[in-house]
Amino acid sequence: MGRIEGRTALITGGSSGIGAACVRRFVAEGANVASLDVQDPQGDLLADVGADKVFFQKADICDEAGIAAAVDAVAQRFGSIDCVVHAAGISGVGVAHTLDIADWDRVVDVNLKGSFIVAKHVLRKMVAQRGGSLVFISSIEGISGGNIVPAYNAAKGGVVLLMRNLAMDYGRYGIRVNCLCPGFIDTPMLAGFKEHASDEVRTAMEKAHMLERFGQPEEVASAALFLCSDDASFVTGHPLTVDGGFTTGHRLLIAKPPE
Repeated sequence: MGRIEGRTALITGGSSGIGAACVRRFVAEGANVASLDVQDPQGDLLADVGADKVFFQKADICDEAGIAAAVDAVAQRFGSIDCVVHAAGISGVGVAHTLDIADWDRVVDVNLKGSFIVAKHVLRKMVAQRGGSLVFISSIEGISGGNIVPAYNAAKGGVVLLMRNLAMDYGRYGIRVNCLCPGFIDTPMLAGFKEHASDEVRTAMEKAHMLERFGQPEEVASAALFLCSDDASFVTGHPLTVDGGFTTGHRLLIAKPPE
C-alpha cells in the first residue's frame, strides 16, 4: 500500500518540472491526483502515469474565480482534498533600478498572489473536513538573497511567511502547512538559464551545492510526499530546504577537503 493510498492530492503546475514529478510520485503512492496548470501535460507524462489516473484541468492560478471553480470540481469529483502541493511558479531576473514594473507585478502575482489564491480556496475545503496538508514550493531564494532576482526573492520570501501564518491560523483545524525551499533543480526553468550560461558559470552553480550537483525534480517530489504523509504528522510551519547543502554556508578553499 502506498503512503497516501486513497487520498486526494491537488498539484498545481503539474504539467512539467517539479509539479510533474509530484504527479508521478503521488500516483505511484496510491493517491487520487488532480493537476491544475495553464499548459497541457508535457512529454510522456500522460503515458507514464496513465491518462485515467490523473484529473488534468486547465487553470490560471492568478484567476481567483477559475481556481475556486477548479477546486470545487476536484472536491466534487473525489469527495475531499487531502493534500495540496502548490508547485506552479515562474522566474524573473533584472536589477531593481531597471526592472519594469510590469515584470515585477507578473513575478509577484504568479508566485505570491497565486499561492494565496490557491491556499484560500483549498483551505475552505480543509476547514470543512477538519484536516489536510498544504505544501508550497518556495525556493532557497525565499530564505536567502540571490543576485538579480529582486521580484523573485520578494515573492518567494513572502511565500515562506504566508506559510507560517497559515500554519498558525489553521493548525486548530488539523491542517498542516509547510513549504519546500529547493536549490537549483534540473527542470525546464533551469534549462533555460543554463542555455545562456558559460561552462564556468554552470560548474560554479553546481559546486555551490555541497553535493556538487543540481537536484532532480524527483528529489523534491519525495520531500513533498513526506510532508503530505502521516510520517510528517507533527510537522507544520516548516520551510524544508531541499538544496543539496546550498544554504549550509560558504565553502572557503582554505583547508584541504577530507579524503
